Amino acid sequence: MAENRTRYAILGALTLEPMSGYDLKRFADESVAHFWAESYGQIYPILKQLVAEKLIAPTTRKRTGPRDRVAYAITDRGREVLRGWLSEPAEHQIGRIEILLKLFFARNAAPGDAIRIVEAFRGDYLAKLGRYEGTEVRLRAERGDRADLPYWLMTLSYGRQISSALVAWADETIAALRRLARESNSPS
Repeated sequence: MAENRTRYAILGALTLEPMSGYDLKRFADESVAHFWAESYGQIYPILKQLVAEKLIAPTTRKRTGPRDRVAYAITDRGREVLRGWLSEPAEHQIGRIEILLKLFFARNAAPGDAIRIVEAFRGDYLAKLGRYEGTEVRLRAERGDRADLPYWLMTLSYGRQISSALVAWADETIAALRRLARESNSPS
């Protein structure tokens, strides 16, 4: 069974500052969610495990709203484990890409259906490109003094490059689907 990488996402986030489980989820949603999703159901069990392994330690309780929240800080041992993981090659992961599955079987649908699906996909990635631009402006303005900024901008560049490539792929695919639709409507 593959190792749960959530532990490294948590350790990495805790290098920025001590955080509660709630803070970690909010941090993930506001930063790495474009390429790494975490849920409360993943975070809280891993926090308990990391405390048991002495990779993180509870710190003073944070008062946020009606409840106290336990914040966690990374330990020296946790930093060592994180550094070890960061030095290993990244594992190739095969994802589930629904649009490709639909396109693979699109011959069984009306040609216009596939075109509409790919056009919507293209629109989503154009919107992401706009969000990436806004995120970069915000990061430079609000976090321009952070030593982490160049690394954050590299992940942002990855998202921008992938999104641009997917928009180009969508353009090419829409043109091919339109050709197929014309050919299927022409008399033989």
